[in-house]
Amino acid sequence: MRSGPVGVAVVGAGVISSHYLRHLSDFPDTRVLGVADLDTGRAAAAAREYDVPVSGDVDTVLAFPEVEIVVNLTVPAAHASVAMAAVRAGKHVYGEKPLTLDLAEGEKLLAEADARGLRVGNAPDTFLGAGIQSAVRALRAGVIGTPIAATTMMQNLGPESWHPSPEFLYQRGAGPLFDIGPYYLTALVSLLGPACQVAATTRRTGTHRVIGSGPKAGTSFEVEVPTHVTALIDFAEGPTASSTFSFDSPLRRTMIEITGTEGTLSVPDPNTFVGPLLVRGGRDDEWRELPVEGTTAGRGLGVLDMARSLRAGTPHRASGALALHVLETMTAIIESAERGEFLPVRGDVPPVDSLPETWDPYAPTLV
Repeated sequence: MRSGPVGVAVVGAGVISSHYLRHLSDFPDTRVLGVADLDTGRAAAAAREYDVPVSGDVDTVLAFPEVEIVVNLTVPAAHASVAMAAVRAGKHVYGEKPLTLDLAEGEKLLAEADARGLRVGNAPDTFLGAGIQSAVRALRAGVIGTPIAATTMMQNLGPESWHPSPEFLYQRGAGPLFDIGPYYLTALVSLLGPACQVAATTRRTGTHRVIGSGPKAGTSFEVEVPTHVTALIDFAEGPTASSTFSFDSPLRRTMIEITGTEGTLSVPDPNTFVGPLLVRGGRDDEWRELPVEGTTAGRGLGVLDMARSLRAGTPHRASGALALHVLETMTAIIESAERGEFLPVRGDVPPVDSLPETWDPYAPTLV
């Protein structure tokens, strides 16, 4: 049994990697030991910026014996292969969302890890932030009575206006549902429990889009996935949700509202770690703000919780089982739209424990 800070390596030195590298380098309970990328020069630059001792290709960091957790930040098409390589190298793996491109790949990954006694974790970890965790505590305290229904909305014109290489965000495994949907669906599962059935419709607005910034500005690329998704989601514990995920709307909206028998809870944006958290009773004329307590450190909290849980021998919260359930829900949404009928979703994901308000990512706990 190892002790002390947990060694991690980051695979994929793209846009999101800076958030992980900054935070995982600052947390005293994790040590970033390696950065890998197909572009080894990019990996080397990231390693220099964050004082990481080793950089190179995937095999280089997988061969590093002190690396215990591989943080897989590759594009969705590579999630399964990189995660499986890490597991077969004897490493625990924490990946960006979605878990894999399809359910069979996800099930195979979790089975392989389980057979080897290894852990799988997965983004998003925003649900561990103060905003969503405070909402979970408010619901459990009965602030709005018994939850009945949820309305969620994520709409904008898509990432091509700001992302320098947005092509992968319109390929299989992305689009508004698979790229942004995990934030909303993970939050809903943590708030309302597992989903049990879905129905949906989808649209693809246009076959091509144009990159709006960076060195490839003006370049056209193909759109392979639906760009507007509307879903009805029933949860095993009783509530239902109406959810929209769209890259087609000039009006930007981010919303989760949960209606209960005694009021409505306005939940913070699940793509952030902060508030505000608002409640409105049945006879109230205005919203009132509820306290938001917990950590707002940012991406990497799921890796840190996994690292601490690994040392303690306890379950980690951003688990592979949770990610697989979200993946199954999204897959069922797409299939429902194609078949025009309700489809079941297995609800065998274990309950997600709340994160204590006093949980401090910057307080060393591993010695």
